[in-house]
Amino acid sequence: MTTFVPRSDLSVAEPIASFAEESLSRHGLDAGAFWTGVSEILRDLAPRNAELLRVRDELQTRIDEYHRAHPGQPDPKAYRAFLTEIGYLAPEPATFAVTTENVAPEVATLAGPQLVVPILNARFALNAVNARWGSYYDALYGTDAIARDGELAPGAEYNTARGNAAIARGRELLDLAAPLAAGSHADSTGYTVVDGALAVALADGTSVGLADPAAFAGFTGDASAPTSVLLVHNGLHLEIVIDRAGRIGATDAAGVQDIVLESALTTIMDLEDSVAAVDAEDKALGYRNWRGLMDGTLTETVTKGDRTFTRSMNPDRVYHAPSGGELVLPGRSVLFVRNVGHLMLGDAILDPEGNETPEGIVDAVMTALGALDDVLGSQANSRTPSVYIVKPKMHGPDEAAFTASLFERVEQLLGLPERTLKVGIMDEERRTSANLAACIEAAADRVVFINTGFLDRTGDEIHTSMHAGPFLPKGAIKGRPFMGVYENRNVAIGVANGLDGHAQIGKGMWAMPDLMHDMLEQKIGHVRAGASTAWVPSPTAATLHATHYHQVDAFAARAALPPVPADSLDTLLVPPLADPESATDLAPEIVREELENNAQSILGYVVRWIDQGVGCSKVPDIHDVALMEDRATLRISSQLLANWLLHGVITEAEVDAALTKYAAVVDRQNAGDPSYEALLGDDGETPGVAFTAARRLILEGAAQPSGYTEPLLHELRRAKKAGAR
Repeated sequence: MTTFVPRSDLSVAEPIASFAEESLSRHGLDAGAFWTGVSEILRDLAPRNAELLRVRDELQTRIDEYHRAHPGQPDPKAYRAFLTEIGYLAPEPATFAVTTENVAPEVATLAGPQLVVPILNARFALNAVNARWGSYYDALYGTDAIARDGELAPGAEYNTARGNAAIARGRELLDLAAPLAAGSHADSTGYTVVDGALAVALADGTSVGLADPAAFAGFTGDASAPTSVLLVHNGLHLEIVIDRAGRIGATDAAGVQDIVLESALTTIMDLEDSVAAVDAEDKALGYRNWRGLMDGTLTETVTKGDRTFTRSMNPDRVYHAPSGGELVLPGRSVLFVRNVGHLMLGDAILDPEGNETPEGIVDAVMTALGALDDVLGSQANSRTPSVYIVKPKMHGPDEAAFTASLFERVEQLLGLPERTLKVGIMDEERRTSANLAACIEAAADRVVFINTGFLDRTGDEIHTSMHAGPFLPKGAIKGRPFMGVYENRNVAIGVANGLDGHAQIGKGMWAMPDLMHDMLEQKIGHVRAGASTAWVPSPTAATLHATHYHQVDAFAARAALPPVPADSLDTLLVPPLADPESATDLAPEIVREELENNAQSILGYVVRWIDQGVGCSKVPDIHDVALMEDRATLRISSQLLANWLLHGVITEAEVDAALTKYAAVVDRQNAGDPSYEALLGDDGETPGVAFTAARRLILEGAAQPSGYTEPLLHELRRAKKAGAR
């Protein structure tokens, strides 16, 4: 039971009050003035938050009515005129330029991978912040990036053939990123530094330098026998680790023990889709972990086998500069924090009438408060006085402007300079992607990020056009024209409005963390599309994805992109409906397979969310392939089935049959988890809270606000925490 304490005219959950007042005391800030200011922010902005949500509902009602009156694929001209008339489409802004200042180079001018990590899990958070640098040899050897069969099979002991394959790939990367003036790194027998330049001894007895001497960035150890050599290419560093006594180095002609890549330049510490934070206790844990990352004190005790150790944040890396003196490089990823959107109310703070208050407003206050040790002290994360906050699930420019106003009020509350709080705009809702330029303009002096996301974008696409007709299966939706236009418009609009040099333009997640061979083949497409960052599911994936930014200069690719077609907005607004004349779009076998696939994935994700509070994890799919699941994947799956149920493609009885059938499959897939509870109870018949959640997400999906899963998940997770079965 949450204990509340009085603060100003508010009732504040005790763990939230404790967190806030500890943070305030560190900086000599007056707690009474703080809580009075929080009350004023809530008094002024909570009604505006509610009004924005009312507009969402009103627009959705108007669109539902339109589609009921005009079922099927809408006429593009008439539909666009209708959306303009009701205010769904905002006027296109005049030419403007983003002016965001004090932005770290990792965000503004460099290109590289980005991790997204649940902030409630300290171990995951620390792994991510330390993923700024990663072993290329380990990433290759330990994954299917190198074939796992025949002589390359990993085995219980070190496989020399597999190791040699990793070493060969490492030399290929060195030849790409820092080619020699003659010959290949594969023929190197030693690395030395002579008169501030790198000299590479080759097997034929010659010594050569780099084709581009500027690619040599530094070294450690003695110049005549360095312990590491630092290279740089396309803004990213690579470190050749030299240890002739090491297991790998002892057998390497040049003594190379490893190649370490600068990998996750940035990481989003997530309070949203990848966590199950449903009450003040959950939120306080997230805020404390964020503060621990900002002041550098976060640690976690880790046990592996019979070994226990404490994991902490890596220090910076120090090298000898080629021209003398020291070169210091960050040892940690630059951190964003993703707050929640505008939708949900939470119990962290109750207003004077005892009502829950907007969770997004509280997030803005508390995450800014948790970052004070960085922006007012070490600046070990920001390196410039900025707090990077990703704001998800905004619908259109008015909501982006509201976020900018909220951040301004929080700056005033904490005595921070104007525009200290930067905003990342998630382009994942249909009304945002249709009005992206206007959304950017609404926060043009503090935007540091725009990012596309197939999953939430498609979930909102389905919900917005729920009554137009049945949608295609998920795989077919991804190939429809609107999706390519969505991805291309995002980059083009960002570039046209001056994000270069001020902000990231990002792309979405690789959702199959065990399939690194496929990721290496496919995810380079994000870099070729001009994205300066793209999401990866693990530190290992970040290291492998980093190679794409050596293969392709993201900024050069961006500059060479063709213009987006003039009719791109019309294409963007075409809902990916199934063709009523097609014999294959919704053929019975396709429908059955899609229903079962989605039923299984919904159950597999929800059972961990509701029963264990796990907001993001590897969930085996219907074929036992592990996929990263979070609320975005849940939204698209549940909305698709809700759409099919609405239009009679499937029946409630078929939904129940699929859920019952795959409850047993999910139980089997989790058999090794001692804390797991069967979805249908020990008797195989009595639905637990998690099974009920999965069923309601489908059956009530059409009525959920914007198709979001949070209202039902929070309700039922709270019930589970209160003891419900």
